[in-house]
Amino acid sequence: MIDPFSVSGLHLFREGRSRAINAENPTGQKGGGGKASGTLGPSRKGSPCIPVIKQNETVTLAHISGAGMMQHIWCTVTDQTPAGRYVLRDLVLRMYWDGEDAPSVEVPLGDFFLNGFGRGYPVNSQPIVVNPKRGMNCFFPMPFRNEARITVENQHGGDVQGFFFQIDYTEYDAPPSGAGTFHAQWRRQRLTATGEDYTIVDGIRGKGHYVGTFVALQTLERAWWGEGEFKFYLDGDEDYPTLCGTGCEDYFGGAWSFGGKDSQGQTEEQTFCTPYMGYPFYSRDDNYRNDFFHSECPPMRALYRFHIPDPILFDRDLKVTMQQIGANEHGLFERQDDVSSVAYWYQAEPHNPFAPLPNANSRIPR
Repeated sequence: MIDPFSVSGLHLFREGRSRAINAENPTGQKGGGGKASGTLGPSRKGSPCIPVIKQNETVTLAHISGAGMMQHIWCTVTDQTPAGRYVLRDLVLRMYWDGEDAPSVEVPLGDFFLNGFGRGYPVNSQPIVVNPKRGMNCFFPMPFRNEARITVENQHGGDVQGFFFQIDYTEYDAPPSGAGTFHAQWRRQRLTATGEDYTIVDGIRGKGHYVGTFVALQTLERAWWGEGEFKFYLDGDEDYPTLCGTGCEDYFGGAWSFGGKDSQGQTEEQTFCTPYMGYPFYSRDDNYRNDFFHSECPPMRALYRFHIPDPILFDRDLKVTMQQIGANEHGLFERQDDVSSVAYWYQAEPHNPFAPLPNANSRIPR
């Protein structure tokens, strides 16, 4: 199979048929694009988006029969309405492969695209890119053998107007050989337990490889927050993992607290984006203006790490955790913070059903 993240194979002919699904061509029909009539006449932007996703409604973005591979997903939507400010956390993205009842992907829309806390901000990684203004793109290849279905559920406090999207994929005559199916799961622990590792993902059973981590962290204690190690328990590991890193900022590719200095000489963490790892967002401002409420909030940090050149391989099972350890003038200490995360991986089906997704109120940032 051609490496989807390499230009070295672009000159090679490929089998299959290119298709795209959007609001104007919801089935991806050949010759079916741009038919809708609008104010400028036939085939002139007659149906550019889903006009409204009603409160508690689930809409189907794509339902494809046959074998194929999704290669690019683009979407954009408002981040707030009169009913609330957390649309990107209130919309839930789900993906189902090959007739399964339990989703293989279940993540708040923004978090799937590395936009945590219900906030939109730019991201420039290889598999996920967010461009101004909330132009959310995913390039993870997503193969399916006989069916694919993508839905979005509106758990917001009101209707959400104007959901724009396009899903680009290839139809095949036969399923891709040797391909695992794509999975992503969101978790949150509003207050981590002292001395206990935060679980990124657990309960993965079967053969596969782990390809990415997104962490949206709100720190609730002072001093440095990132001494915790990432642990990968592979194929029967129990008390101790096979893979264990050296610290949180090290796992995300930084060093020495992502340190820099502001104009007053105070220590200041530096944000960055690279193809496989990044720290795209930091803020202590809730971005909310009200005559009665302050806008300060616990510091928000968003970090990602994609294991694309170095996937974590497992044959039977996988568990991934992150320690909550900090450092202050007295040395290391056990922290308690508010952590949410997305795990991305491929595996052979069937997969274990996920634990129930916390409701919208339980997903609100601090």
